[in-house]
Amino acid sequence: MTKRCPKCVNVALEVTHYCGEEIDVCRQCGGLWFEKNQVNRMIEEINDGPIGECYSHHFGEPQGSTELNCPDCGSHLEAVHLLKDYQTELDICRKCDGSWIDKDELTSVENSPELRGALDELNKKVSWKTYLFQFLTQMPVEYNLKTKSKPWVNWSLIAINILIFCAYFFNIESFGFVLENFALRPADVNNGQEIWTLLTCVFLHGSVMHLVGNMYFLYIIGDNLEDALGHKKYLMYYLICGIGASLFSLVMSQDPNIPSVGASGAIAGLFGMYLMWFRHASLTFMFVIYQKKLSAVWFFAIWIAINIFGLIVLQDGVDYGAHIGGFVVGLVIGYFLKEKVLAENPLIKLLNQPEAVLKR
Repeated sequence: MTKRCPKCVNVALEVTHYCGEEIDVCRQCGGLWFEKNQVNRMIEEINDGPIGECYSHHFGEPQGSTELNCPDCGSHLEAVHLLKDYQTELDICRKCDGSWIDKDELTSVENSPELRGALDELNKKVSWKTYLFQFLTQMPVEYNLKTKSKPWVNWSLIAINILIFCAYFFNIESFGFVLENFALRPADVNNGQEIWTLLTCVFLHGSVMHLVGNMYFLYIIGDNLEDALGHKKYLMYYLICGIGASLFSLVMSQDPNIPSVGASGAIAGLFGMYLMWFRHASLTFMFVIYQKKLSAVWFFAIWIAINIFGLIVLQDGVDYGAHIGGFVVGLVIGYFLKEKVLAENPLIKLLNQPEAVLKR
């Protein structure tokens, strides 16, 4: 019996071979019909090993019957989500256990074991340990993909910042010398003096808590970005964000005679890139004693709102201009690099599809 495409109806399916399996394909729409267990064997071939449970055991919520007919038995196919919390739809036949997969859904199906592991990591529940840590520190906790490579550039940046801080901070004379010669003083730079401070100020900090806060954010954000960009490019864009933040600080400084120090502007640039590429990630936000898991979009929206408010209203010595400027630079970099980064990181690309809906 000739099998017909469920989508194109009058177009006959052709037998072809894919990943060692004999399957039926529609040459018109590119859809694929897999008979019982063929999808499992294809996934195992793609992932170089057994996947354990049948892939159908991890389907998300059923979406109801469709108007598509099974090529084998003629029954109406049922739509289901490929995975729980991941809303790519497949069409399956409950009678013969066949699966219809549209051309643009195939990559998601092939990578479903990796996707499932990523979803489990992203949707981890907050625990009493994270609550206690955040209550004591008021710092966020990140939920994101595990990195494939060691972020040794990020670790090195943290180590360099700490070593530089220890070298000058605990001696009054050294502190004064460093502040005078390497901190960014807008009035001097605007007059063409000490241009190097646009970069050197990024590696200086004014207090222990200033250092700890910046290094913690660098630690939780930087590893995923380094993994996505590669070691050399990550370092390059970190420095670009730092210099960009310093330039914004020159323009937006509340008092051009007050020196500015800190990695906050460069890290704010990382925030911008992170937001562009890792919208599926989440961070916990602590409001006194209330802990809430937020998407990266909401977390950074709150963060940027606080900085805009600080720039306009507060006079507390914080360089809000550098924070906002660094964030803008990071967003611009993230926008122009997004297509390339997603192309080189298939799992991040899959999770950035509109179909990927994750719990918080």
